[in-house]
Amino acid sequence: MTIPEIREKLQRLGTQKLIDQNKRHGVGDNQYGVKLGDLRSIAKQLKPNNEFALQLWKTNNFECRLIGILLMKPKELTTQQIYDLVNETDSPQLADWLNSYVVKSHPEKESLRQQWMNSTHPMQARTAWSLCTELVSKNPEQQDPEALLIQIQAELTNAPEAAKWTMNFCLIAIGTHYPEHRQRAIEIGEQAGAYIDYPVSKGCTSPYAPIAIRELASRLESTD
Repeated sequence: MTIPEIREKLQRLGTQKLIDQNKRHGVGDNQYGVKLGDLRSIAKQLKPNNEFALQLWKTNNFECRLIGILLMKPKELTTQQIYDLVNETDSPQLADWLNSYVVKSHPEKESLRQQWMNSTHPMQARTAWSLCTELVSKNPEQQDPEALLIQIQAELTNAPEAAKWTMNFCLIAIGTHYPEHRQRAIEIGEQAGAYIDYPVSKGCTSPYAPIAIRELASRLESTD
C-alpha cells in the first residue's frame, strides 16, 4: 500500500464528527477524522518499516503520523530521529502515542528523559514527565521523590498545558507509590488546583491529584 493509497482510504473512512472531536483535543486541520481502530487495522496490513514510517510522518497528516508510529521499530531509530520526532509533534494525542509506542522502547530513553526534564519545549517536557511517571510506578525504590516533588511544586501551576498533564500524573504516581510522601503530594495538588474541575465519566478516576492519589492508593493497598 502506497502513501496515496493510504490517504485515499483514510479519506473514505473519515467523518466530520470525529474531525470536530479531534480539534477539541488539539489536533489541527490536517486530518481525516478516522477512528483509531481503523488506523490500527490499516497498520496491520503493513510491515514495520522505519523508512516508510518516517515518510508517513513527513506528510504532517494526523492519521498518517499515527499509522507511521505503529510501523516504527524504535530500537533501530537514532537518538536524533527520536529527538526530531518529539520536537515535530503537534498534538497531545500524537505525543502520547509516540511516547508509548516508540520513545519508551528506545535504548536512550533515560538519557533523553534527563535532558528534557527541564526543557522549555512543551512536547519534550511532556515526554520527560511521562517517562518519569513510568519510572516512579515501576521502580519507585530507584527514584528520588523529594527532588521530583520540589520541581513539580515549583512548576506545575504555570507549566504549558502539554507538559502540565504528564507532570500532574507524575505527582499522582508519587503520591500513590510513596506513602511517606502522600500527604505532601496531595497538598501540592491542592495548591496547584490542576484539573480540579476536569469532567470525568462515571467510573473513571479524576485527574485532580488529591482525588486520584487517595483513590489509587486505596486500590493499591487493597491488593497488597
